[in-house]
Amino acid sequence: MSNKRLLFIIPLLVFMILVGYFAVGLTKDPSRLPNMLAGKPVPEFTLAPLLGRDDKGFSRTDLLDDVTLVNVFGSWCVACRVEHPFLMALRENNQIPIHAIDWREEDPQAGPQWLKRFGDPYTLVGDDPKSKAAISFGVTGAPETFLVDKKGVVRFKHIGPLNDQVWQSTLLPLVQQLRKESTP
Repeated sequence: MSNKRLLFIIPLLVFMILVGYFAVGLTKDPSRLPNMLAGKPVPEFTLAPLLGRDDKGFSRTDLLDDVTLVNVFGSWCVACRVEHPFLMALRENNQIPIHAIDWREEDPQAGPQWLKRFGDPYTLVGDDPKSKAAISFGVTGAPETFLVDKKGVVRFKHIGPLNDQVWQSTLLPLVQQLRKESTP
C-alpha cells in the first residue's frame, strides 16, 4: 500500500471510530449515571441548620430508623424550582420524610429565603456551602434525590427533578418494598 493511500485511510478510520463512539454515546440517558453509593451506607456528614430554622441541622444519624429521601437543592437551581411543587405535595400527603442538603449557596440567606417564598417541604435541612456532604454523596448537580433505607443505606439515586411519574413508577414501589422488608 502506498504512503498516499495510508494518509487517506488512517484519518478515515479514526473518523469512523469516533462517529461510532459518539453515536453510541448519544443513545445513553444522561440521567442514568451510575450510583456509586447504591447498596452502601450513607457517608458520615454533619451539616449546620439553615439560618432561621429551629432544627438541629442534618447528619447521617438522622437517616436511621425510617425510609427517607435526601434531596439536594439550591436557590440558584432552576430545575429545583420545577421540582419544588411536587416535593410540597409529598410533604402535604405525608408520603415520606424528606430531608435536604442546601448546596453551594453564596449567600447564607438565599436558601432560607427561597424556602420561605416557595414553601418548606423538608423535615431537616443542612447547609452545605462548601460541598462537603454533596461530594461525599457523589452529587453531580442539583436537584438530586437519594432514597435511603432504615439502616442508612442508599438504595436509589434520581438525577433531575422529581415528579409524579418518577414517584409512581420508580420511587413509591421501592419505598413500599423497603418498608415491607423492615417490618417484622
